[in-house]
Amino acid sequence: MPASGGTSRWSRWRKKQSLESVGLLGTAALLIAGVVLPAPFVIESSGPTFNTVGQFEDHQLVSIEGAQTYPSDGKLDLTTVYVKGGPAGQVNAVNVLLGWFNPTDTVLPQDAVYDPTLTGQEVDDSNAAAMQTSQEDSVAAALDYLDEPYKTTLQVHASIPDTPADGVLEPGDTLLAMDSEPITELDQLRDGLDEAGDKGIDLTLQRGDETVTRHLDLTRSEDTGRWQLGVYLTPEYDFPFTVDFELEQVGGPSAGMMFALGVIEELTPGSMVGSEHVAGTGTITPQGEVGPIGGIRQKLEGSADAGARYFLAPSGNCNEVKGYVPDGLDVIEVETLGEAVNAVEQAAVGNISNLPSCGTR
Repeated sequence: MPASGGTSRWSRWRKKQSLESVGLLGTAALLIAGVVLPAPFVIESSGPTFNTVGQFEDHQLVSIEGAQTYPSDGKLDLTTVYVKGGPAGQVNAVNVLLGWFNPTDTVLPQDAVYDPTLTGQEVDDSNAAAMQTSQEDSVAAALDYLDEPYKTTLQVHASIPDTPADGVLEPGDTLLAMDSEPITELDQLRDGLDEAGDKGIDLTLQRGDETVTRHLDLTRSEDTGRWQLGVYLTPEYDFPFTVDFELEQVGGPSAGMMFALGVIEELTPGSMVGSEHVAGTGTITPQGEVGPIGGIRQKLEGSADAGARYFLAPSGNCNEVKGYVPDGLDVIEVETLGEAVNAVEQAAVGNISNLPSCGTR
């Protein structure tokens, strides 16, 4: 009996040890799988800031040649976001869990950020192109604000399928005139299309070495009610001076507003921002309209870490701001470049109490 009881206890102990071993092996397998297996998410975290009226790697970040420029005593920071995951390199499950528990990170489904059909190289190329366009648009917006003349040429990038322009207008066509009136800017073209309406227009084009005129029926937008050509247009600018942006590591269009402010600051006597430290984000159109961006919570955090006192936020992002503003940072809501300039000038003298704040004050 003693021998039999001992054997029974030994068997139970061996069984318990085996179950614990299986449990440990299972946990280890899950941990290894979490590290190795990719997860279909991206993680946004705060990135560095860059002073648009300062230097970067021993070069003026925004340098202007061919015009009188003036130094600034303060800082106008563009803000960035680190994005981990996506077509260029997926994150694993452990990264995602850590991101969820980090209050300054945001975890998003990969498809909510990237077109699932794009490769990593295509995403990089798209971001680089968007940055290039935002830089050119920022100069146009700054000059428009300063009432400085420049020339704009509109080129056809592509026709929209199943519209009257499809098969009539070709990529590379340059728009010269509409009903014999020279086309000088996008707003003028839009107003002319609305005036023509269902009558259509006679459009004069430069196509290679030829100048051709084509009658074109117009299509009406269901969203805005405005009349359209049915093409994607690319503006080509002829500025009165040269502007170089010494920042190759950052992609996308979200620095447009801060680039425009930097150009205005450098072209204007005195220091618009005073000695204050202002950061911000937002896309910009040549007409000075400020648009929303992604990752604003991370940009708020990065701005506070960099020592900024004020942050310019697009109105379209206000619903994401409240409750996520770091201590010591004042948020100012802006919709246009003019409002952004006014906000910077008021921040310079510490007088922002009457400015909209996305409901954070």
